[in-house]
Amino acid sequence: MPELFGSDAYSPREIAERVETVGAAKARLALLPMAILGVLAGAFIGLGMLGFVLVTSDPTLGFAASRLLGGLVFSLGLLLVVVAGAELFTGNNLLVMAWADRRITSAELLRNWVVVCAANFVGAAGLALLVYLSRHWEMNDGRVATQVLTLAVAKTTLPPAVAFFKGVLCNALVCMAVWMAMAGRSVVDKAVAVVPPIAAFVAAGFEHSIANMYLIPLAMLLRMEGLDVAGGASIGWGGLAANLLPVIAGNLVGGSVLVGLVYHLIYRRGVARDEEHR
Repeated sequence: MPELFGSDAYSPREIAERVETVGAAKARLALLPMAILGVLAGAFIGLGMLGFVLVTSDPTLGFAASRLLGGLVFSLGLLLVVVAGAELFTGNNLLVMAWADRRITSAELLRNWVVVCAANFVGAAGLALLVYLSRHWEMNDGRVATQVLTLAVAKTTLPPAVAFFKGVLCNALVCMAVWMAMAGRSVVDKAVAVVPPIAAFVAAGFEHSIANMYLIPLAMLLRMEGLDVAGGASIGWGGLAANLLPVIAGNLVGGSVLVGLVYHLIYRRGVARDEEHR
């Protein structure tokens, strides 16, 4: 039905079918490729966060310009995931559509989420170690390191309820970016679909669990270097857990419920059973 929408993009109904088909294939990936693709996705999102920190470490930029430009640069992370191919926990929350249509089991869904989330952490934290060893954080007269630490303090001291709802809003936008990218037939289409929602969630200060898996470990390494900022005592394994637990829960609700299950109800509820009876 592309002619109804005035373009060659897949229609929303076609996107829903594609998301389910891709989701079923993702859920049944062998363990090794699933884990390796998860490591790549964690590193890709970490690279986006690296760019965001670099931009926002410039004190000459105004608040709005800094947040918006940082968000545009952060979009690199999801573009790499979507175009180069990788398994990202937050985007894979859309697998709930295949689960709701009984194309994958609860065990397959949970296996994907657990393996991919763990692998994302390895990739993001691994990139943090490489960035630390490269001494990238010394750029801009050390302001990059200060910005990493400042952001990490803000994240590790968030009240759990605030972290949860920021996670909900973040992944609603991330999954909408993934959803719209599925409408595209070219790399340019996918880039146009991905950048605005990702730039919006970053500029708004919402919480992305995988980005935090890069930023907070990097801040922990910088504290070992002897660098610190006010409130830096919150940066540690306890602070990491205090951030990730509510943010991951919020990301799950935002992506799975507000996007995946909503679109399932609109376009796919009962469709598979109707097709079986034909």
